Amino acid sequence: MSTDRTAGFFSKERITAPPGFNRWMIPPAALAVHLCIGQAYAFSVFNGPMTRLVGISESAPGDWDLPTLGWIFSIAIVFLGLSAAFAGKWLEEVGPRKAMFVAACCFGGGFLVSAVGISLHQIWLVYLGYGVLGGIGLGIGYVSPVSTLIKWFPDRRGMATGMAIMGFGGGAFIASPLSVAMMNHFQSSTSVGVAQTFVVMGVLYFISMTIGSLAVRIPAANWKPEGWTPPVTQNAMITRNHVHIDQALRTPQFWLIWWALCLNVTAGIGVLGQASVMIQESFKGGITPAAAAGFVGVLSLANMLGRFFWASVSDYVGRKNTYYIFFVLGAALYFMVPGMGSAGNVALFVLFYAIIISMYGGGFSTVPAYLADLFGTRFVGGIHGRLLTAWSAAGVFGPVLVNYIRQYQVDSGVPPAQAYTTTMYIMAGLLIIGFLCNMMVRPVAAHHHMGEEQPSLKPILAAE
Repeated sequence: MSTDRTAGFFSKERITAPPGFNRWMIPPAALAVHLCIGQAYAFSVFNGPMTRLVGISESAPGDWDLPTLGWIFSIAIVFLGLSAAFAGKWLEEVGPRKAMFVAACCFGGGFLVSAVGISLHQIWLVYLGYGVLGGIGLGIGYVSPVSTLIKWFPDRRGMATGMAIMGFGGGAFIASPLSVAMMNHFQSSTSVGVAQTFVVMGVLYFISMTIGSLAVRIPAANWKPEGWTPPVTQNAMITRNHVHIDQALRTPQFWLIWWALCLNVTAGIGVLGQASVMIQESFKGGITPAAAAGFVGVLSLANMLGRFFWASVSDYVGRKNTYYIFFVLGAALYFMVPGMGSAGNVALFVLFYAIIISMYGGGFSTVPAYLADLFGTRFVGGIHGRLLTAWSAAGVFGPVLVNYIRQYQVDSGVPPAQAYTTTMYIMAGLLIIGFLCNMMVRPVAAHHHMGEEQPSLKPILAAE
């Protein structure tokens, strides 16, 4: 009996909103999840202290080294992509409350398992905790609120998803200082404070994400915002039809957008990973480590704000046109950046990279609405989850391109200040390829639609 009540509590019927429900209650519920899982961007603050778990003040024999610890984040990102891809279909079946609660259990529980691993000095438990469980929580938690927001804001899909995904980009701003403050509070002559910090963060994140899951609601069938009527036109990029998640993978549109996202993210993620070293080498002797850290902070802020700004812009100019801006403006800026380094113009160098990284974040926040425009809203969460495998691929391509090409240049005798020039031109070339992929995106052919379940086969007005 209790099992039935539990199932009912998490059911989609239980969370269907009544008439008159304020849809603006949903973005805070989404942020309650995304601000938590955005902690992943700040995980590096634990790396230094975790190399001193035995030695406390300095690394000692038996302590973990940085390459060993680097696998924690890598495993988490792998399982983010896998869980988002494979759990998306399940999400659409069970609804956002159950999915968000499962994400809370996995992400918060991952911290607790990792705390045990740190206390016992067993790295495999940390891999299992933060890497596997935490990564699953990241993936499910990332896609769960997004599909719900798209259904609540058919008139402002970009703005709504931008609000939530901005939270993922901004989660590190909360997690980084909070983590450092707690480690300082818990540290002692026998502990660096990481295990205790993990316990507290695991509990806090579980509570916050659970609150989000309890607050989330889904709109009733055929609901639309009061006073809003979708204008009708032919040959538009936004459709009323729905495409099944499995059928979406058989369309050229899915793979064109997959590559568009992958190339946009590849161009940005490599820069994010080497930002501090890059600006110091580009302006040798002119940029202190503290100033380089400030540059990293500027890029993080641009990443966060760009997610909301560009997604909101896409509501007015269209998703396809927004991606055109990413590729054209991004390629132009990558071509110009080396010249700013050679000329010693720090201000323009920082400004150009801030714009580039804002479009990196904007690519993430705009793509869910792009998918909803093309494939409909019914399975958009699952389709979005499978598209995020492009993120996993870009996470390999970007750093490899930046790091290995730079090293090849330096080994060939190129001064470090000029070693990034070739890489920036390659990034510009990748964005040009992304432009061509985006240009080939067309409305999904009618034979892919779930036509028998549609009230209308007429697409609605797109801003394109």
